[in-house]
Parts: sequence; C-alpha cells; structure tokens
Amino acid sequence: MTATIQHIHWHENGAEQTARWRSEAGMPPPKRVVIADDRTNADVAYRLACEGTALLWRGDFQNARQLLQALARRADHKHGKGSKGGKKSAKAPKTPATPTEAFHLHRQAQSQRARTLAMLLIPFDADYSIPLRRAPDVKLACNEAYGRGEEPFIASLRELLGLIGAHEWRRTGVEIPALGARIHPHYGVFSPVRGEYVQLVADTPLPKGASLAFDIGVGTGVLSAVLAKRGVARVVATDQDRRALSCARENLARLELDQQVELVETDLFPEGRAPLVVCNPPWVPARPSSAIEYAVYDPDSRMLRGFLDGLAAHLSPGGEGWLILSDLAEHLGLRPRQQLLDWIAAAGLKVLGRHDVKPVHPRASDASDPLHAARSAEVTSLWRLGAA
Repeated sequence: MTATIQHIHWHENGAEQTARWRSEAGMPPPKRVVIADDRTNADVAYRLACEGTALLWRGDFQNARQLLQALARRADHKHGKGSKGGKKSAKAPKTPATPTEAFHLHRQAQSQRARTLAMLLIPFDADYSIPLRRAPDVKLACNEAYGRGEEPFIASLRELLGLIGAHEWRRTGVEIPALGARIHPHYGVFSPVRGEYVQLVADTPLPKGASLAFDIGVGTGVLSAVLAKRGVARVVATDQDRRALSCARENLARLELDQQVELVETDLFPEGRAPLVVCNPPWVPARPSSAIEYAVYDPDSRMLRGFLDGLAAHLSPGGEGWLILSDLAEHLGLRPRQQLLDWIAAAGLKVLGRHDVKPVHPRASDASDPLHAARSAEVTSLWRLGAA
C-alpha cells in the first residue's frame, strides 16, 4: 500500500514555501514552522518545540546536532531523568501505583519526548544531499531507508540520526553465537540484540522428522538461519513486511542458506503443514506509536492469538509449535499467565514443555529504568506446543 504523500508549509523570505514531508514514525507535518539557525537560543527552541512549533534549520549542521542534544537534556530534566547542574527536577514525576501505570506513564513520557525532539527539522535535496554547512553525506543511509530519492523534502533531524544509526547496524551487523556469524538488520526491522531467545531456538531438541519448518514472522531471518544451520532441510519463512523480507533475503544469501529457506510474503502461515512451526511474536500487547514499533508491540495480542489459533491446522501429526515469548507483559500487568494458558487451550493445543532463560540485556539490571521491577523479573520462554 502506497503511503499518502504529505507536505509541510512555512513562510520564508517573504513568501509561502512548501515541500514534501517525511516521517517514518507517521507524525503529521507540523502546522507551525519557524526558521532557526546558529543564533537560535536552546531555551527558546525548547519552548517552541514543546508548544508544537517546528524549527526548520538553516544554519550549520553540526550546530543543529548540538541544539538537539540541548533539547534532549531539557526534555530529560522535565521527566526527572536528570537536569542541568546534575540536580533532580524540582517537580518530581508522578509515582506510579502499579506496574501497569508505570508502563503507561513511561510510554507517555517517551511519546512526548519524541514529539518534542522531532520538532527540529532539516532540508534534503532530491538526491538526499543536505544543503547545510558541514552536513555529512547521508545518501546511502537514506537510500537504504527510503528507497530511491525523487524530490526535495523536509524531515526531523532526530529521524535522520536514527537512519544513520540503522545504517551502521546494517554495515557492522550483530554477532549471533548460535550461527558463528553476523546478522545485518535493515532499517525498520527488529535487530536480534536479545540473543537469549535465539539461543533457545538453537538449544531446544528438534522434533523427530523435522525436515521442514515454518518460521512465522521472519524479521531479519535469524531464526530461519539457526534452523537451517541445525539441519532442517527446508524452512518456509513468512512476513508481511517487505523490509523484513528484503532483510532476511540478504542475510540468508550472505550465510549461503538461501537455497534452504523459502521466503513468502503473507500474514502468519504459509500453505500446508510442517512438523515444526516457530514464531517469535512481539512481546508486549500495546498499541505501537509508529510502524517501526510493530516489532515490539502487538496490539490486542493480534499476532500471538493468530499464531495460536492457526497452529493446530498447520502442524503435521505429532508436530510441535515453538512459541518464543517473554513474560514481561505479565510483570507489567498487561496479560496474565492464565490468559495465555486459556488461549492455548481454546486453540486446541497443549503444552508439551517449556524452556526458560533470564535476559542478560543491560536494562534488566538498570535500577534507574522506570520499568526495572518488571524487567529484573522477566523470563524468556520457548513454549513447546502440540495439538491436544
């Protein structure tokens, strides 16, 4: 589906100006835009940004980056993460009564911070060059995220820095011990930095006769690659996101596993049955604030329930479905364990076994994280499911 092209309007040099608007986060073009440059004061810029007024930058690019950092410090100070001079914010943030409230307050603060920082805008020419002093060459990063350039546009500096970061992830890759190789995530495709779930798939004994497997929601292709490396002769991997399919295709070709893995663009299951069906759905049942967040948030547990409800019809007799799922949602009060067990039973499935592992990512031990209590208790599980 082609996204609707939006435009941003502003007044400059005594005339009304317009340009194409780009936002991968799906933010609408700001209605109020002022021109900013090297003389712009950070406090003034922050006040305007908080009011929803965007600042279109016409100064030195590196000074724009410094201004964005200054805005971020002010935003963090407002939400109690720190402040100028190292003191706490005078107005302490609301103390949440429950883990669920903590989660929603954290998401609200993240969203507000993102909207504020997205108000610093920069111009792009049609070939992705930036007509500002000391601007870097970002053509490759933009091509990877946006595709071929067609016309000049305006985007937020924060989004551009995200594109540059994604380009570096794609270039250097993520080391996957289970593969003895690197996986290179594309922009907008969830990176397999949480290695414990990959290791669960690498260590769990394969069902007997598992010469065929389905990988539901292929993403970067990391789980398909692990299954193929383990000796599964043929893997059929699905995704409805073309960025993910392109990413998986490139990774599997680099690993010389593309002849073992067939990629199919579809929602959830391919045709037929398999002795092994694997799915690592988004772990948190909440509404994404942008298209990119669909890899993390599963509104109303749509993908999880879709996998469970369709699994029995796609398992060969005696086959297993492997559901890789964190219990973070349970610790946040978003989805109780009993609800998951009820969904499994209602889908005509039974639990054959479960393998658990504690996460080792930095947030699990970061006491300053607003969700630390939930993250420190989190367990990632591989649920082995079979037809009841």
